[in-house]
Amino acid sequence: MSSRTAVAVAQWGPGADREVNLAELRELAKRAVKHGAGLVVFPEYSGYFTPKPDEGWIANAEALNGPFVSGLSAIAAELGVIIVAGFLEVSSQPDRCRNTIVAVGADGSLLATSPKLHLYDAFGAQESRWVEPGEIGVPQLFDFAGLRVGIQTCYDLRFPEVTRRLADAGADLVLVPAEWVAGPGKRHAWVTLATARAIENTVYLAAADHPPPIGVGASLIVDPMGERLAYLDDEVDVALASPDRDHLDEVRRINPALQLRRFGVSPL
Repeated sequence: MSSRTAVAVAQWGPGADREVNLAELRELAKRAVKHGAGLVVFPEYSGYFTPKPDEGWIANAEALNGPFVSGLSAIAAELGVIIVAGFLEVSSQPDRCRNTIVAVGADGSLLATSPKLHLYDAFGAQESRWVEPGEIGVPQLFDFAGLRVGIQTCYDLRFPEVTRRLADAGADLVLVPAEWVAGPGKRHAWVTLATARAIENTVYLAAADHPPPIGVGASLIVDPMGERLAYLDDEVDVALASPDRDHLDEVRRINPALQLRRFGVSPL
């Protein structure tokens, strides 16, 4: 594990069968580990997904100790790799579920959870019809390769305060599992926003999406200067890059934007 310091983004389109999803996820994780990954980021809704939300989302929502997260933990422990992926979590409301990202450690333990804060009620969609927005709590960070790692989800990328809050909490690397819905201009927005969040917060950012035709693809890893280190087009595959602590520190020395800013972030 100590020699595997690369981060991988896994681009893939999960479906409505949990066991099939776990099997495909395992194969992509194996591929990433073979190439040196110690952390693999999978998309939002990796446990269960249909292109249009409906009652099936509620029926397939699970607890944190349910079969999907348990299966994820088993794969992580088997391969000795940290895995980050999204699933539908049960909600306190009977007609809603939660859109939750989990990070499980290389020993199978639960490292962090992250709820989706901003629901996708845009571009004709209404995620809030089926999903409960996450509560704003203290960001849960974990360590990887000398970096502090934070998580946010998909549409949250359009709200710069979310990433800034992770940076304020100490994040050096931000992971973005997503199902960035395809449409005119959407791939450009995805890549631009991911790059901007990395630059303005001087962090590494790794974002994993569903491939076309449902998502825009373009899963990528960028460095704190916005340089693209890894990129996938439309294919189902993994792409890797190795974050560098020294490079991050040098960027922050040259561009101490986080120290020079005069505004803070607080919830409404």
